[in-house]
Amino acid sequence: MLQGQPYTRRLYELEETFAALAPKLPEGPEKEVISVLHGIIQELWRNLRPGGAPSTAQLTLEDIANLYKTAPPMEGEAENTPLPPGTPAPDFSLPDAAGKLVSLRDFRGQPVVLVFYPLDWSPTCSDQLSLYQAEQDEFARRGAQVIGISVDSIYSHGAWAAVRGLTFPLLSDFEPKGEVARRYQVYRSRDGFSERALYIIDLEGVIRYAHVSPKLNHVPDIYELYRALDELQAGVPAAA
Repeated sequence: MLQGQPYTRRLYELEETFAALAPKLPEGPEKEVISVLHGIIQELWRNLRPGGAPSTAQLTLEDIANLYKTAPPMEGEAENTPLPPGTPAPDFSLPDAAGKLVSLRDFRGQPVVLVFYPLDWSPTCSDQLSLYQAEQDEFARRGAQVIGISVDSIYSHGAWAAVRGLTFPLLSDFEPKGEVARRYQVYRSRDGFSERALYIIDLEGVIRYAHVSPKLNHVPDIYELYRALDELQAGVPAAA
């Protein structure tokens, strides 16, 4: 490493921090994803010209935001059946990326779209949540609040939201791991993360729509989600 320039010094410091923290991570999918991400960043760094002069391959925020495109795919069949419409939605309190506790009851009086997803930085999760960010005006037009939930830490959520430009809350179901996903019957115990699942919660805190993707790499149909929100606005009773 060349430590004579500010950007190389900073990378050197971050590398030392990573080396100190990595052994403390428990074995599992999260550690694998973080290790892959670290390896990708290292490969991008090696593409810099000798002597520390940045080439056209210099690592940028856009490069980091696009790392998901080369991350390992997330595959697998659905293993769980969600809570049915008409069920009172289990309340919860989870920290957001800033460490602030956010509760489902905080949003009573407006529709809530709960987005359970497997992991930050993974390819399909990046595409799905970026889609919901791009469609925030459509959700706002229907009065709905989107909330993302995964087993990632608040620090992962903060970094991922920053590079992907996500402005809706991302909540950390980290400790006890997957507790909220378990309450909503969407936790994949063998994998250590949740299904790709959606719930719509109505103004009184009742589940009006529930969906689990049949495969982990399937992004749910956003127009079906809109139809369910429109039915809620129109006062159509929840399906049994």
